[in-house]
Order: sequence, then structure tokens, then C-alpha cells
Amino acid sequence: MTGPTSPPPRRRSALLRATTVVAAVVPLCAAGWLGWRALDDSAPAGATAAPPGAVRSATTAPATPEAPPTSGTPTGTATPTETPAPSGTPSASPTAPPEGTADLTGRTIVLDPGHNPGNFSHPTEINRQVDIGNAHKECDTTGTETNSGYTEADYTLDVSRRARALLTARGAKVVLVQDGDRAWGPCVDERARAGADAHADVAVSVHGDGGPASGSGFHVIMPAKVVAGKADNSAIVEPSHRLGLLLRDHFHAATGEPYADYIADQGLDTRSDLGGLNLSAVPKVFIECGNMRNSADARRMTDPQWRQQAAQGIADALAAFLTAH
Repeated sequence: MTGPTSPPPRRRSALLRATTVVAAVVPLCAAGWLGWRALDDSAPAGATAAPPGAVRSATTAPATPEAPPTSGTPTGTATPTETPAPSGTPSASPTAPPEGTADLTGRTIVLDPGHNPGNFSHPTEINRQVDIGNAHKECDTTGTETNSGYTEADYTLDVSRRARALLTARGAKVVLVQDGDRAWGPCVDERARAGADAHADVAVSVHGDGGPASGSGFHVIMPAKVVAGKADNSAIVEPSHRLGLLLRDHFHAATGEPYADYIADQGLDTRSDLGGLNLSAVPKVFIECGNMRNSADARRMTDPQWRQQAAQGIADALAAFLTAH
């Protein structure tokens, strides 16, 4: 095989001069490019910004991955604005809570996602009457839904999973009363017992309301004192009211959702007819995150980004409650 031939002497001289010029120019070009990059501040838009409209509190955790879609959703119930979430449950806790957030290590929280996607298929089971101390009520109900068919059960499970991810990242142990793993229910008396069964410090029941279409906004339901039959919630009434105030304020700050204008007073209601509160042995409140029958509230509640803000508000309130005493 014949190797490459060498260029004549004159051509070699020209090539050497060209090589010398290139070697000198390249470092200058590189230095100029690096200098321009040092002055350039055009990072991708929104790389570190909070979601539009979100108001972060001092205990706000970093954004978490999208929660998985709720299992058992009736076919065709997703709204046009609904964006499918990535598969997989939000990841569990790191070894230490994110910087600047409350450390909830050693605390146990029960989240109670209202209703169940499977309740629609089990009317006999959920209509069974259970004792709530001062009355008897249905075991559970189907819950409400938006006009386009996004169910309350799907909403509550998604938000509860998101809140679980945020709280777990802060070191808390979080127990969901149901995680899409039950065919129906559980009944309201079992939901109330979940706090004691888990040896929890606190519990929150997550809901969406089905009020008049003209009404909008959210409200928090706190327990009235009930000592009747097998119910005696005397010990939890006062701490539950403190939790209710914190939840109202943190949820409003995180989401911008106004207080309900069709029910409650300044976003707060006190009731004695809810088994989940009458029979609870740990501080507990309900949050009706918005009116799913109202078009503006429904638009927000079907938006995954807004649901993340809702979860943030719930997590912030629970962290504030658990670190205040």
C-alpha cells in the first residue's frame, strides 16, 4: 500500500503559516464566547419561578412530580383541561427535609381522600347506615363531580397523594385512609378511626363541594363538641379549631381561592353531623377545596398545577400545626 505523499517545500511553508494563525485565533474566539456567556442571563423561562398565582409560605417545599391519575376513573370523565399526570406515585422522602422547611420527622399524619371512585358501583354497601354517635348516616356517598364529569373522588385522591409527597419529603409518616386500593368506601366511622389506628398526631379529610352553581370558593369544616352514644370528641375540638384556622389561611395563600360565598363564614364552618369528626380521636378537620358545580372553581380543580398548589396549602398548614406546639 502506498502512503500519503509529502507536499513540496513551498506548500509546506504555507501550511505552517496557516496553522500558526489558526492556533492563535482559536483561543481568542473561545475567550470571546465565554465572555459573552458570562454576561448572558437568558436562562429558560420559569426555570426557578413558582407557578403563576402561587403564594409560597415559609414552609413551602420544592415542587413535586405530578401524582398518578386516580385508578378507577369512569371512562371518558377527564375534562378537556385535564393533563394526564406521569405514571408512578410521587417519590418518598429523602434522608432529610428540604432546606428551609419544617422537619416533621417522627410525626404521623392521616389524609382522608373523600369518597371513592368505586362507590358508584356499590350502592348497597355505601347506603348502609352507620352510627356516628348522635345519629345514623350512610356509610359513604359517591360525592359530587364537575359538569364535565371529573369526580370528587378522583380529585380528593390526587390532591391527597400530592400532599403526601410534600409531607413525606419533610420527614412525616403519612397514612392515606384509602389509596385507590379499595373497591368502595371505607365507611365514615372507619375513616374516623383511622387516626387512632395509625397513632396519628392529626388528620385532614379532603373534599370538593357540590354547592349551587352560582356559588364559589372553599371552606374548612371543624368539629362541634359531640358527646352522644359512642361519640365523645371533647378532647379534639379545641386543637381541631386551631388546625382549621391554619388550614384556611395556608390554603388561601397557596391557591388564591376565595372563601366560599354561599356557605360558612369567612371560610369556616362548625358541624356536628359528620361522623368523620364526631368519632375522631385525633384533631381533624374537613376541607371543601372548591365548588365543583361552579364553572370557575371546576376549571381550577381540574388543573394539575392548581391541584399541586392545593396540596401545598394543605401540607403547609399541617406543618405549621405540628410545629407550633
